[in-house]
Amino acid sequence: MDHDSGREIGGTESASAQYDRDIREERQAVRGALRTDLPAAHLGLAVTIIALLVVASFAGIRWTLIIFAAFTTWFLIALAVIHLGSGRGWDAVRRAYIATFGWGNWI
Repeated sequence: MDHDSGREIGGTESASAQYDRDIREERQAVRGALRTDLPAAHLGLAVTIIALLVVASFAGIRWTLIIFAAFTTWFLIALAVIHLGSGRGWDAVRRAYIATFGWGNWI
């Protein structure tokens, strides 16, 4: 068996090469499923605002502020992580916005 080429003598793909190929394909599929964009983030923000209004009308201002603070904290953490990485300026804000509200893609 030739370990460098990833193929057996008979020309069939070795188990490790097939495993590596399957893992690559699976990761590409997961990345594609998790990919989101700005319109999806806008939808997530709109749903969040509507949910905050509903919570404010039923539970009062206390729970509304707690939920608002949670989303604000999540946004600031995402912004800090992106800024520490490679993001600067408005690109970092856009990426943190998408990280916070991009779940609107799955509504």
